[in-house]
Amino acid sequence: MTAVSGVGPWPGTDALEAATTVVGDLVDTPEEVDGLPFTVLLPARGPWGDATGAAVALATDLPAELGPHGWKLADRPGRDLERARAFAREDLDALAVAAHGYEGGLVLPVLGPFTFAAQVYLARGDKILSDAGALRDVVASGAEGIAARVADVRRVVPGADVRVLLREPLLAPVLAGAVPGFSGRSPLRRVPGPVVAEGLSALADTVRVAGASAVVMHGGSAWSALAAVRASSLDGAALAVGGIGERGWEEVAGLVEAGRSLWAELPPQASSQCAGPDVAGQADVLLRPWRTLGLPAHRLREVVLLAAAPPEGATPDHARGALAGLVRAAGIVAERAEG
Repeated sequence: MTAVSGVGPWPGTDALEAATTVVGDLVDTPEEVDGLPFTVLLPARGPWGDATGAAVALATDLPAELGPHGWKLADRPGRDLERARAFAREDLDALAVAAHGYEGGLVLPVLGPFTFAAQVYLARGDKILSDAGALRDVVASGAEGIAARVADVRRVVPGADVRVLLREPLLAPVLAGAVPGFSGRSPLRRVPGPVVAEGLSALADTVRVAGASAVVMHGGSAWSALAAVRASSLDGAALAVGGIGERGWEEVAGLVEAGRSLWAELPPQASSQCAGPDVAGQADVLLRPWRTLGLPAHRLREVVLLAAAPPEGATPDHARGALAGLVRAAGIVAERAEG
């Protein structure tokens, strides 16, 4: 059944209100659409509550603190780490209340280790990505931290079928050697594809042992990251499919034909005063290239449609409207799947 979920960020600062809204709206979907509630991130709470802050809170044996240029590794835990962990506990408590008695799929979006290493600095030096040993530590620490979070989610929502959405928006630059160093004059070394695939596989295996039923990597809008998914033991890939072009869709077709799942982040619906939101146009971002490539219509039942992160300044009502619109678009995709 065609499903709908989200990538994590949500407007506002009230964890319980956000979790209650997302769970409630995605439980109450039409019968032809499978709503997959997702755990929310609240970037409006500051750097302790965004995707990087949440990843810092989950990492094991890698304390970090805020520096002039953002998060950096630290010699010992401090106030910044404790604040990030406090938000993580608050989010888990909110989920326990919002999803009490829930049984079904639940998506856990988390920042992946390679993007983490491309954003966070060493305690003394450049970004973690510049140090091969530190990168290995981050991959191992991230795997353990995400596995612990999966176990926590399953503990507070016993009926949840947890699926991890590993967000790696910087993986393509990591693979290409295009991540700028501290000076900005030259990029950091590239990480070879086999090293990335091995790290992703090890992480996925660890997370599955903790009870996750699937691990899917979101490579942002860069189709070049899909090769790492195919070379790993990941269950599938997520991609922002608006504007990826013919070459990108050929890579998507290769992924689907290899038996991996596709989670498609669709662009927001266009809207006009006369016609209102263009639900059909949003669905066509997926359906047109799918037909052009000759992919089997029935495989659309396996696709998860993802709501994009709300734009800066969006309100919770705006985010709810976008999610509801995506549910309607999923209904069109589901209808074509029955074709």
